Amino acid sequence: MLKRIAIIFAVLLIALLGFATTRPDSFRIIRWTGIKAPPEKIFPLINDFHQWAAWSPWEKLDPHMKRTYSGAASGQGAVYEWSGNSRVGAGRMEILESVALSRIRIKLDFLKPFEGHNTAEFNLYDKDNLTKTSWEMYGPMSYPSKVMSVFISMDKMIGSDFEKGLVNLKSAAEK
Repeated sequence: MLKRIAIIFAVLLIALLGFATTRPDSFRIIRWTGIKAPPEKIFPLINDFHQWAAWSPWEKLDPHMKRTYSGAASGQGAVYEWSGNSRVGAGRMEILESVALSRIRIKLDFLKPFEGHNTAEFNLYDKDNLTKTSWEMYGPMSYPSKVMSVFISMDKMIGSDFEKGLVNLKSAAEK
């Protein structure tokens, strides 16, 4: 009986690991919102890492989180490193591209609890007294990430954080 259970478990595990290999090699998560403020008011809130405390959904998860700023004060070359509890982990962001009032591209390196190297991007489009603002993240899917994706939707998990962040950004910009 025990042998039969072990064989069934082994077959299920092999099936799971095999199925994980069929998952995509990359991911992309994107959320949008409309903000009743001009890009001139929104862009600095994203382009300056010092301003992220006002709207980032992760800033409030660990009141004792350590933050380090280096490089440029804002825009291309600005660097933000963080280290906190298990809910925020540790990592580093660097603004790679800053196109005034329209786009910010960030190199995003997660170090803990899982290592990951991705790109985050914000795009702002001014239209009819409303600034359409997107927040997206994309990058490669490692094999462990593929296995996790069988059970957990990254789009729902991270997307919900992006939605919270965009609501906070909207609130900060519309003040």
